[in-house]
Amino acid sequence: MAPRNERLSSRTMAFVLAGGRGSRLKELTDRRVKPAVYFGGKSRIIDFALSNALNSGIRKMALATQYKAHSLIRHVQRGWNFFRAERNEFLDILPASQRYDEAMWYRGTADAVAQNIDIIDSYRVEYVLILAGDHIYKMDYELMIRQHVDTGADVTIGCLTVPRAEASAFGVMAVDATDRITSFLEKPADPPGTPEDPNVTLASMGIYVFKWSFLRDLLIRDMEDDNSSHDFGNDLIPDIVKNGKAQAHRFTESCVRSSPDAPAYWRDVGTVDAFWKANIDLTDFTPDLDLWDRDWPIWTYSESVPPAKFIHDEPERRGIAVSSMVSGGCIISGTEIRQSLLFTHVNTNSFASLDGAVVLPYVNVARHARLKNVVIDRGVRIPEGLVVGEDPIEDAKWFRVSDGGITLITQDMLKRREASL
Repeated sequence: MAPRNERLSSRTMAFVLAGGRGSRLKELTDRRVKPAVYFGGKSRIIDFALSNALNSGIRKMALATQYKAHSLIRHVQRGWNFFRAERNEFLDILPASQRYDEAMWYRGTADAVAQNIDIIDSYRVEYVLILAGDHIYKMDYELMIRQHVDTGADVTIGCLTVPRAEASAFGVMAVDATDRITSFLEKPADPPGTPEDPNVTLASMGIYVFKWSFLRDLLIRDMEDDNSSHDFGNDLIPDIVKNGKAQAHRFTESCVRSSPDAPAYWRDVGTVDAFWKANIDLTDFTPDLDLWDRDWPIWTYSESVPPAKFIHDEPERRGIAVSSMVSGGCIISGTEIRQSLLFTHVNTNSFASLDGAVVLPYVNVARHARLKNVVIDRGVRIPEGLVVGEDPIEDAKWFRVSDGGITLITQDMLKRREASL
């Protein structure tokens, strides 16, 4: 057992899995992987896992990439280049590079780690923290690593408490009274309850802590198994549950809250509806996710831009924003904006209106456009007089309308619309 005054994070490496496409985000991931999708006005989704690791005291990180990784790699190189090798800290980017076989990319989450065993060996760490790079949350990983060491577990799994009716979308676990995992099931039709409440289930967050020597041996055996899918949730975790000791770590014990009575905030923004709502929720009077917390900041790449500017003050041509977040570099020229979130360098023009709009960087909104309940992709040029959000049948002819009624607009969609008019 490690001394209580020693930070285990100094002996830990964070290995972030950031290769998944995120196809449920539809056209938002046509050109970028899900962890590279924008969030919160100036960040990317990947910034949350990396910031949690940094704020937890972890200074050794690796990022495994695969699908359409250029945007992600460029962001990390620009925004996360402050690690100093001479202080024994680093963030290495590990693209799938056919290191073992010319026909073999990363075959699964476990294989992404296994193909980099020699690199992890060179880091000389004692513990490895496996992270999914595509969720929005704040968490002190030091507390989870401490539990892993104190309980003597072979693996400790971060878990959420979710209603049983919603748990079938997750990998879930049954635990005993000490939170030792007795079974691990991927997306079961009938999820198990918890010892204290049969109506809720413990769902995996895709966060795992291992002692590196243990995981290393496990990965080598898994690579040699032709029947394995080389995935943590499908293969390695069920094997440890059956033959070793797997422990659950509850997110409520290590989440970073804005106040003691605030809810434990975690979001999978994996659909257009979820992405829109999580961004719009930030415009609430007191949002559940505190981006203003200076004690647990979300680090990211910040462009050098001027402050946002609001111009014109005439009837029906007034540059205003109510219950909204407007990032630097924006020019709001005679536009009324309500309950919306605008990323960097968004320009809007006179007599336009935005209501419930999530607008990614470098968008231009022309005059007289009316946009409601929309997500607008980066670099889109909204034409003059475009109306979206008032007639879902008309919107669906040209744009992606989600099940929840949110309209996704990309430049390619606008080009097809313009070509047919």
